[in-house]
Amino acid sequence: METRQLEHFVAVAEELSFTRAAQRLFTVQSTVSATIRALETELGSALFDRSTRRVALSAPGLAFLPEAKAALEAVDRARAVVQETSAGLRGSLRIGTMSSIGALDLPALLGAFHRRHPLVDLHVTVSMTGSTGLAEDVRHGRLDLALLGLPEAELAGLATRSLLDVPYHALVPEDHELAGRAGVGLADLAGERFVDTPRGFGNRIAVDRAFATIGSPRRVTVEVADLRAVPGFVAAGLGIAVVPDVVPLAVPGTSVVPLTEAGFAWPLTAVSHAGRPPSRALRTLLDLLDEGGLGPGPYETRTPPRAQRRRNSARP
Repeated sequence: METRQLEHFVAVAEELSFTRAAQRLFTVQSTVSATIRALETELGSALFDRSTRRVALSAPGLAFLPEAKAALEAVDRARAVVQETSAGLRGSLRIGTMSSIGALDLPALLGAFHRRHPLVDLHVTVSMTGSTGLAEDVRHGRLDLALLGLPEAELAGLATRSLLDVPYHALVPEDHELAGRAGVGLADLAGERFVDTPRGFGNRIAVDRAFATIGSPRRVTVEVADLRAVPGFVAAGLGIAVVPDVVPLAVPGTSVVPLTEAGFAWPLTAVSHAGRPPSRALRTLLDLLDEGGLGPGPYETRTPPRAQRRRNSARP
């Protein structure tokens, strides 16, 4: 059995498509199909149930998948140990992040890591599906590390490092009756039309739940995938917003009003897979976060988050 066979099997198992697996592996579909057939012949069992419409793991395939992943991870660790002994830290890191993350200067952090460890291959993906999509990518092994903003209850199966708590604010048009107030509660905003990110984004999940808790489900009439676009829609009078202070909020035509709900904050969390020991490259990057990699984000000089605090948690 060859590592190439295992790599092709895992790709098809995760994509549930020979075509997408071939694209992911930068090869052609016929090669992937031939590799899987050879592996099935060697194992004496069909690993996939195939039809003209779908590909699904068979019962033997389901049992084989975690073992195949573990074998590939063991090979990667063995290879990394030898390479690091001769040439310093090596490996690859697949990192996912949100489109708006002004509380953390991620380019500076990764730039510092790259200068220290130039032989580690970094691949960074900005997710337009929000924190929920990032969490699923880590759980399924498509990412090694993700920076996301989900509530703690949504982080099952993930090893977490809590980085920051950022307060939420209400954002209303400048001519709104709540504009200029010293503070408002969620109950004061009940019945309004809202501008927000789509379902699955961490801030959307938290705010929806907060309003449901007080018995006032929200009506979101404008959904935008980039949090930075929210203030413009509020300024246009298309709704109000409850957003974390991680992007510029005080744009012309809006008024920023602090929320009075105690403890209601957006968490920035670094997550990795809870069931796998982190590679040395991943541990080194996480250590850089602990060393002070949380430099000021690009928006902090303009709208500094209030009551922001660093939180300590167990290392994954």
